Amino acid sequence: MSISATDFLKESISEYRKYKNFGDKSFAQILTDAEMHWQPNEESNSIAIIIKHLHGNMLSRWTDFLTTDGEKPTRTRDEEFIGRKETKAELLDLWEQGWQCTFNALESLTEKDFDKIITIRNEPHTIVQAILRQLSHYSQHVGQIIYITKMIRNEEWKTLTIPRKRV
Repeated sequence: MSISATDFLKESISEYRKYKNFGDKSFAQILTDAEMHWQPNEESNSIAIIIKHLHGNMLSRWTDFLTTDGEKPTRTRDEEFIGRKETKAELLDLWEQGWQCTFNALESLTEKDFDKIITIRNEPHTIVQAILRQLSHYSQHVGQIIYITKMIRNEEWKTLTIPRKRV
């Protein structure tokens, strides 16, 4: 069975939305600005840092997706990993901006675009490679957000999928 570019794109967008939803449901369980900045240790990222990193990555990768390199010269990647004291509202705004940019680019793609080669950090990628590369990256960081939220909420954690049986 073969899959068309249109079907691949539709399924990919569905997966991206699933991971955004996991993040959204995790943020609903974080109540304070301080919790958004909590780090389990100095080498670990906080949810705030992960959001800032995803925001920077999403804007860089998906802005002018088909016509410019995915690593924009205006991106200041190292700045994304500096802990500041943004509010939860400010961080959620960055989260939404990043995802909106991502979905705008994905939803604008057509079947013809799948014949193109784009670059990320000067490396050539097919459209399929680029979509899968970013999906993998984002799912990894959303998993980190979920894990940190679980540590913060502990017994108050509300599962995002099928709950395990509790006796």
